[in-house]
Amino acid sequence: MYQVMKGMLSMASGNFLAIFTALSNVPPVSAFATFDTRNNHPVLDFDDTTDEEAIFLGVVPANYAGGGLTIDIYCSFTSATSNVCRWEAMIERMDVSSLDTDADSFASSQSAAVTAPGASGQIVKATITMTSGAQMDSLAAGESYRLKIRRDANATTGTDSVTGDAELHRVVIKET
Repeated sequence: MYQVMKGMLSMASGNFLAIFTALSNVPPVSAFATFDTRNNHPVLDFDDTTDEEAIFLGVVPANYAGGGLTIDIYCSFTSATSNVCRWEAMIERMDVSSLDTDADSFASSQSAAVTAPGASGQIVKATITMTSGAQMDSLAAGESYRLKIRRDANATTGTDSVTGDAELHRVVIKET
């Protein structure tokens, strides 16, 4: 059993690095997603006319092998059953002795779109990939970080035509 577990920890690609739920959000001071529930499921509501954000705090596990990141955003929509929603993700590395926490220093955003399903209560997944290095703020094993998720309601990185709120259920980070 130990050998199997030891082998699983040494694998890189596909390793789960973090799972965040709506309850894990540490909202920014302004333009934040609002907490809500859908049939008693906690969600974060992201507006369709204003870019709103959620922030999640984490530490990269020791088994991280230095690859890129795959960020899966599981969401549904308050009422929409068609069109495209655009999500963005940004990482801020919180390295010891050099990050000034008085100012944000997130890496440039990476984005992906997801199409609303035929029923508003169905969950869909948007997948954002980041290559190792600058796209993920050169994050390394054992380091703290902040992950910012934003709905690009004003479509600066691509089309967002879903009307009504997008509901974030969870975010899963895996090593690519």
